[in-house]
Amino acid sequence: MASEEASLRALESLMTEFFHSCTTNERKREIANRSMATLPLFPLKTRNEYVMMYSLTVFETLINKMWLGVPSQDKMEIRSCLPKLLLSEHKALPYFIRNKMCKVIVDIGRQDWPMFYPDFFTNTLQLIQSPTLAPLGLVLLKTTSEELACPREDLSMARKEELRKLLLEQVPTVLSLLTGILETIWDKHSITAATPPPSPTIGENGELLSSMLQGPHYAKQLSQPLPLLDQESLQLCCLTLECLAHLFSWIPLSTSISLSLLATIFHFARFGCDLPDGKPVPSNGTTPSQVPVNGGAPPQGGSHGDRARLGALAMTCVNELVSKNCVPLEFGEFLLRMFQHTFFLLQKLTRESDAQTTKSQLEELDERCCQPGRAQRKLGVFGVSGCPSLSYVEKFTEFLRLFISVHLRRIESNTLFPVVELLGMLFKYTFTQPTIEGYFSCLDIWTIFLDFLTTKIKSRLADKDGMLNRYKNVLVLLLQEVLNRIQFRYNQAQLEELDDETLDDDQQTEWQRYLRQSLEIVAKVMELLPSHAFSTLYPVLQENLNVYLGLQQFVVTASTGRRLNITAENDCRRLHCALRDLSSLLQAVGRLADYFIGDVFTARFSDGLTVVERLVEVTCYSSQTSLYDLETAVPSVLRPDFIDVHAQSLAALQAFSHWLAQFYCEVQRQNQTRFVNLITSAMDASAPLISAKVPEKLLLSACHLMVSMATTVRPIFLVDLPAVRNLFNLVTGGSARKLHPEAQVLVCRALSNMLLLPWPNLTENEQQWHNRSSSHASLMAALTRQYRLLRGNANPQQRHVDLGDTKAVLHQTLRVLRDIVDSISGESTKSRQICYQSLQESVQVSLTLFPVFIHQPDVTDEMLSFFLTLFKGLRVQMGVPFTEQIIHTFLNMFTREQLTESITQEGTAGCQVVERFLKILQVVVQEPSQAFKPFLPSIISLCMEQIYPILAERSSPDVKAELFELLYQVLHHNWRYFFKNSVLASVQRNPPEEPMENEAQFTAIMQAFGQSFLQPDIHIFKQNLSYLESLNSKHKLYHKKLFCTSMLFHFINVLLQVLVHRSHDLLQEEIALAIYNMASVDFDSFYSTFLPEFLRSCQGIDANQCTVLGRNFKMERDLPSFTQSVHRLVNDLRYYRLCNGCLPLGTVKL
Repeated sequence: MASEEASLRALESLMTEFFHSCTTNERKREIANRSMATLPLFPLKTRNEYVMMYSLTVFETLINKMWLGVPSQDKMEIRSCLPKLLLSEHKALPYFIRNKMCKVIVDIGRQDWPMFYPDFFTNTLQLIQSPTLAPLGLVLLKTTSEELACPREDLSMARKEELRKLLLEQVPTVLSLLTGILETIWDKHSITAATPPPSPTIGENGELLSSMLQGPHYAKQLSQPLPLLDQESLQLCCLTLECLAHLFSWIPLSTSISLSLLATIFHFARFGCDLPDGKPVPSNGTTPSQVPVNGGAPPQGGSHGDRARLGALAMTCVNELVSKNCVPLEFGEFLLRMFQHTFFLLQKLTRESDAQTTKSQLEELDERCCQPGRAQRKLGVFGVSGCPSLSYVEKFTEFLRLFISVHLRRIESNTLFPVVELLGMLFKYTFTQPTIEGYFSCLDIWTIFLDFLTTKIKSRLADKDGMLNRYKNVLVLLLQEVLNRIQFRYNQAQLEELDDETLDDDQQTEWQRYLRQSLEIVAKVMELLPSHAFSTLYPVLQENLNVYLGLQQFVVTASTGRRLNITAENDCRRLHCALRDLSSLLQAVGRLADYFIGDVFTARFSDGLTVVERLVEVTCYSSQTSLYDLETAVPSVLRPDFIDVHAQSLAALQAFSHWLAQFYCEVQRQNQTRFVNLITSAMDASAPLISAKVPEKLLLSACHLMVSMATTVRPIFLVDLPAVRNLFNLVTGGSARKLHPEAQVLVCRALSNMLLLPWPNLTENEQQWHNRSSSHASLMAALTRQYRLLRGNANPQQRHVDLGDTKAVLHQTLRVLRDIVDSISGESTKSRQICYQSLQESVQVSLTLFPVFIHQPDVTDEMLSFFLTLFKGLRVQMGVPFTEQIIHTFLNMFTREQLTESITQEGTAGCQVVERFLKILQVVVQEPSQAFKPFLPSIISLCMEQIYPILAERSSPDVKAELFELLYQVLHHNWRYFFKNSVLASVQRNPPEEPMENEAQFTAIMQAFGQSFLQPDIHIFKQNLSYLESLNSKHKLYHKKLFCTSMLFHFINVLLQVLVHRSHDLLQEEIALAIYNMASVDFDSFYSTFLPEFLRSCQGIDANQCTVLGRNFKMERDLPSFTQSVHRLVNDLRYYRLCNGCLPLGTVKL
């Protein structure tokens, strides 16, 4: 006894030292090694919380890993002692010790219930029914739900299925008990509730609510005042709702979830939206009049934060139910009743009173949910999850999203449910959100609804007008309010708070996200109500444009230059807001451009023309006045505004380029005066902006407009316009090199496309290809003049002074040429022929310079990017001989040493060079022409003998991905290189055996794929698994004799081992499918040969376990059953290994 007491004291000392902040990691490891040998039976005999936690952790490990090897007597003692200790000490123990002890007891039940621990669940239910022990019982129940319903891998699959079945049998009883707790508390505290004042809901919508809830009595019942709960009742309700929420996450919808339970949950959901102003009811029998005032300590009672949290927990339960997409037909009434309750709550949330607006009420609810009350802090004693703060408004918004996305289609046509009225309240709820994130979430809900409505209308065109009329009023209000919300004129306070500098993960600021989501709503409403949307938006745009176009009268000329004669602070602020609004409205107009083209072009031509003419007018005015160059009173504010408005007007006009193209096609054989004037004015407005002196944002907008005119509209007279001729002279004179790099690329693309792209609706003889070819050659000669001179340098690397300038010329020129080639890669043959003729000399120069710069990775990468674009777009035009020359050059230059040098520079330009090279080879091997087939042996040899050995030793994920894609393309597009099957053989019932060629190379490729499945990179694994599946689908890879006889079972073995080791858990389903496809080639051999051999080779299991695993693998041949057997095998194999690793071999016998 004395020895045990000394051991306890020693362990307490060690644990206290272990958790001390000054203890080093080395000392902690030493303490852990010493203490692990100590007997863990001390939680019964100590008050040291460190020792208790340590002992319980040891118990947990013992139960989960070694329980089968524990003697029966010891098990009985543990099963008896721990629950007794919990019952006797649960009020005195720290909450984390108590929760840990609950977890350990549940772990025992997970192993032994019901065979050896028959009263495990019964004891929990008895605790729940005890008035004093109910909180403890609820914690045990929630832990049981967490640990038994979805257990981890430390159980066999049969035991998991047994536990789930046992729990489902208990569900009706459990739900009945939990319902009873909630109803009892509600009824108990409702008795003393005062008579309520007239309900605003009944007063405003009494008839509607009564009809929905099938009688005025039920509606009145919902409108009764909330009971004032004492602290213990609040705590008990919170725990009950937490249990229900977790139960609902896994139990199926069934009759056990009764309408009575649903109504009770919604009663408690009212706590989140109907918080009383009165004092809470104290405990201990104190009446409200006895509550201390004037700073006195309040008695124990529920705070606003506690009550708000109670409502949020109730909504969590509702969300778990509504998130279930699989709803039985008999649950139609259940769903209707659920949404009837929701309708009532939404009325509560959106009502306004003399004291509060809807927004202020939502703000108060949000704040109260963030305040931890006494019950919430006390819940830390009993709660399992730590009771994080919950927002009622967020939970309710999530419910609305689930309802609209999952169930609206089920209930929309039900005459008992007023969908339009619900949308009206959703409208009010949306535009009174207290936070910007809440507003975004509501816009997402509207997006879902608009998509639903659009899809439904398209599927029921005959009833289109009727459906639109039903929702028209809501859509009109939504459009108007969203437009108001993006304007400073109506929403300045909120818009000024938005961050317009910090980029999120999507590379957009908070302001950009706000505007984008708002404009998406506008666009979706425009699709449904085009005429009304346009008539709503355009007058607002006109009003702001009038302000902008009237600024010219305030421009004065002074000695220092032009100045804007608006200096008053208030006037400048109003101008700033007006310019921001104009910028947003221009973006809105541009976003709607798609709804003026196609089949509706003629019907909406007048509106489209009005918009385009107005946009052209604005761009001309902006370019003529150059307002961004004016001196202003607040240049840091107004100059960016002027630039943005100018840029957005150009962008909006660019958005209508498809409309202009359709307009051009309509008038091409008629009077084109109106069209010509539009294009001429647009070019006159944009061409002068292509200058190095123009702000970058404005410059790029002008360049993009120029590209759209040349690429999309393609008017025949475009190249002859004075503004465009001036631009040609600017570029051929070399001034374009001073532009921003992106602008230079765009301008050159626009000018090149003007000369290369065919004009619409003209015959080949009318295209003037000869003149255009000559002009294009001249343009390319001017653009590449400096680049072509580089060929005269024998070795530029020796001229260190000029190397930087040489690289700059090379990068700049190749970037422009690559873009020009890429832009016409999908165009007509004639366009590509002219392009290659103009570039031929530059291509030769590039090939000459490639060996010179082979050790300059940045230059080599640029060159290979150019050649890759050439191979993709102009491969036919280059011809076979020159293509062969290029490939030979590359193959000769990329020696083993050069590849090693490049690949070892992981994450740098060196790796990118190899990636580009592999991409070029991918294009080559996909070419169907026989002229490129002779390169296959060299390409495969390069991959398998030079590149793959280097990569096998390194991660290099990007290069590996490209290498395996190349190998896949080699196999897919050159299958006959390996298998010489004939067309006749492919249709014969019993075709002769296929002759195999290049077997060694095929085997090496397959081995590389197999090795990749042993690596940790999940992306490579997924890619290569999909490649194998694709090859099997298209070429019957798994059925080929070589694969069947020498590879098939090796691949299955590797994939099963991956599942067992759980190294790629995210791909479980893909791996199981691949195993099925491989096994299905010969199920008989799989079951009779492979499976027994695989099990015998598995380490960590004995012969009996091996037999059980084999017997449990059902010999089914359909995919679902086979996949289920694979997952059972993997789970049970891991379970056996886990147990055997902690117990003597042979202990586990099932």
